[in-house]
Amino acid sequence: MELLRRLPKVDTLLKEEEVQKYLNRLPRDLVVEKLRLSIDIIRKRILKMEDTSSIFSLQEECLMEFKRIISLLDDMNFKRVINGTGIVIHTNLGRSILSEGSKKALIKAATYYSNLEYDLESGKRGSRYKNVIEDIKYLIGAEDGLVVNNNAAAVLLVLNTICKDKEAIISRGELVEIGGSFRIPEIMKLSGGTLVEVGTTNRTHLKDYEEAISENTGAILKVHTSNYKILGFTKEVKSKELVDVSLKYNIPIIEDLGSGLIERLDIDGASDEKTARECIEDGVDILTFSGDKLLGGPQCGIIVGKRVWIEKIKKNQLNRALRVDKFTLAALEGTLKEYVKGCSFNIPTINMLTMPLKDIENKIDLLIKELSFLDDKFNIEKSLEKSLVGGGSLPLLEIDTYVLKINSEFLKDHVIEEELRKNHIPIVVRVSRGKIIIDGRCLILDDIDVIKEAFKSIGEKI
Repeated sequence: MELLRRLPKVDTLLKEEEVQKYLNRLPRDLVVEKLRLSIDIIRKRILKMEDTSSIFSLQEECLMEFKRIISLLDDMNFKRVINGTGIVIHTNLGRSILSEGSKKALIKAATYYSNLEYDLESGKRGSRYKNVIEDIKYLIGAEDGLVVNNNAAAVLLVLNTICKDKEAIISRGELVEIGGSFRIPEIMKLSGGTLVEVGTTNRTHLKDYEEAISENTGAILKVHTSNYKILGFTKEVKSKELVDVSLKYNIPIIEDLGSGLIERLDIDGASDEKTARECIEDGVDILTFSGDKLLGGPQCGIIVGKRVWIEKIKKNQLNRALRVDKFTLAALEGTLKEYVKGCSFNIPTINMLTMPLKDIENKIDLLIKELSFLDDKFNIEKSLEKSLVGGGSLPLLEIDTYVLKINSEFLKDHVIEEELRKNHIPIVVRVSRGKIIIDGRCLILDDIDVIKEAFKSIGEKI
């Protein structure tokens, strides 16, 4: 094809003044690579017959494409995203947003040297956990603890320490799978231990545990079914009921709480969720939970319990591979301090989950006002709906919320959704019955201006 033969060569484009500017500040190999990519994009357009009527020469088109591609170098792939789904602990969107205290602590950790593993009292090497463990012990009532990079790591580390070459007894109703194919049986296999399943999927009795105990039993494992519930004809043995069996046979109880609830949530329907302190008070020997779910902090796995077991876990060589860095510890301490001071409302996750319905309605009303210019092209309505907690926490809980429902006779719902998702600040929404749904629960005031500008751009295309 004649057009293909007229495509410029890389050497020709390198001589252009526009390209020379980039050569002065970027590596030559990088510029050459982007030029080749630009030429290839125009080539593909020609082959699709998309470029036969351009008012620009092929050389100009290649240069325009090159400048577009090269400008993306300053555009981070890791982006701010607006959460219009109403799912507060949205795993795909980074779960919990950090509090102001956590953000300040992160900036200090990034800007200055810190006492990460330096004991300021003795002037000698110290423990990296010391700066957060006192707050954790105070809030939960445990004897000791440590922090690893996520809760899956916490469970793996505990099982490898306590149950390697031994057995762990678990109810069949607790053989959970969390997102990302995290399955208790696979984690146990990786830890070097063996699962002994007792009871049935829906009913497990105390005698089932006791009858399964042998000389090779390493622990009794309780796993909180945080992302589903079994209802109906059911029977579960609570951790508190297992304490007598644990003491009788000198076998520790390990409980994976998962969600990491520190204090009761003021939400109807959330009263059944156990707090970490309640687990410890029940007599659990070792407890694991996430830092970025209902606790509302950074991603991490927190292990607490009786000192004799925590000391063994700390000495496990896996602990070094799974340990957290200074940024996680700084953000975690910033979050914990809010609980210690009785200011958990400063933690965005807690704030969003317990937000008064009127406050959510006010955000939606403001958004409707800002989008009033769309009345001739879009249908906009306010509706009372339900939000979800997300993150595998409180799966049956639905919280009243206000949403904005938007549709247009000129554009299909999937087209509007894609335009919003591909906005310079991506806006993630729900789509239902041909309408775009923006939930007000997770919106912050800055988001409203971004949404307004995005719809203005969409409206101009109609």
